[in-house]
Amino acid sequence: MSTRLAYAFIGLGHLGGNLAASLVRNGFAVTVFDRDPAAIEHLVALGATAAASAAEAAARAGNAITCLPSPKVSETVLAGPDGLLDGLPIGGTWIEMSTNGRDEILRLSALTAAKGIDTLECPVTGGVHLAAAGKITALVGGDAALYECHRPAIEAMCAKSFLMGPLGSAAVIKVITNMLAFIHLVAAGEALMLARQGGLDLAQAYHAIVASSGNSFVHETESQLVLNGSYDIGFTMDLALKDLGFALRMGRDFGVPLDLVARVNAIFEQGKEAYGGDAWSTQIVKLLEDAVGTELRAPGFPARLEL
Repeated sequence: MSTRLAYAFIGLGHLGGNLAASLVRNGFAVTVFDRDPAAIEHLVALGATAAASAAEAAARAGNAITCLPSPKVSETVLAGPDGLLDGLPIGGTWIEMSTNGRDEILRLSALTAAKGIDTLECPVTGGVHLAAAGKITALVGGDAALYECHRPAIEAMCAKSFLMGPLGSAAVIKVITNMLAFIHLVAAGEALMLARQGGLDLAQAYHAIVASSGNSFVHETESQLVLNGSYDIGFTMDLALKDLGFALRMGRDFGVPLDLVARVNAIFEQGKEAYGGDAWSTQIVKLLEDAVGTELRAPGFPARLEL
C-alpha cells in the first residue's frame, strides 16, 4: 500500500474547515494554519497539527492546499511574508481550492513554477453542507499525472471530481457554475413570490417546483432557507459579487454577451447596498420580499441545510 502524502491546509473558513476535516477524517496527516485561532483549535481537536504560519505548515507537509476568499488573499498566502513559497520544497505541490479567474490562477501558478513547485487548481461546487459530508464536487485543472498523484486526497474531500483540462480550465467552469447558481437563486425568489401573491401554499408550491421541469439544485436547497427565514447558506453577498465579476470579465474576454449575468450582478449590487457585503447571498430574495411587502415563509423548512 502506497504511503499517503501529507498536506498543509490554509484557510479554515466555512468551506475550507470542512474540507480539511474530511482529509483528517480519512486518515491524512494535515498541518493547519488560519488567521482565526478558534478555527485552528477546531481542526486540532479533530486530529490535525497546528502551525504558526503558512510557511511552517508547508515545510512540514511538503504539499499545501488553500481555500481562501479572493485571489488577493491567495497571492498573499502564497507569496507574501511567511507564505507557502517560503516553505514548500522543490517538487512540492500547491492545490488551490479557492475560486479564481483564469488569469489569476495562471499568474499565481507562474510564481510557483519559478520555484520548482507544481500547481493544481481544484475549486469545489455544491455548497458548504455537501463539503461537511465529503460529498462536494471538485473541478480540477492541471497536469493529468499530477491530478492522479493527489487524487486520493481530492477524493477524500469530494465525492466527484472532474479533470477539466490544463490550468485555467477549472476556473472557467467554476465561474460558470456559480454564475448559474446566482441566476437560479434570483429566479427561484421570483417564482416563490408569484406563488405567494397568487394565493398558493408556499410549502406545496416548493415541492411542486421540485417535481417539475422548472426545478434547479438552487431551488431544492436555498429556497428552503428562504422559506425558513434564516437565509443561512454560509456564502456572502461579497463572494457572490466576486464570482459574478469573474463571469462578466470572462464574457468580455471571450466575446460572449452575458445580458442575464449583467442584470443579476446589478441585483446583487442592490442586495449589498441594502444588507451589507457580509449578508448571506440568499438574502438577495429579501429585496423582492421588501419590495412587495410580503415575507416568503412556510413551516417545516430548516434554518441550515443538512444532509
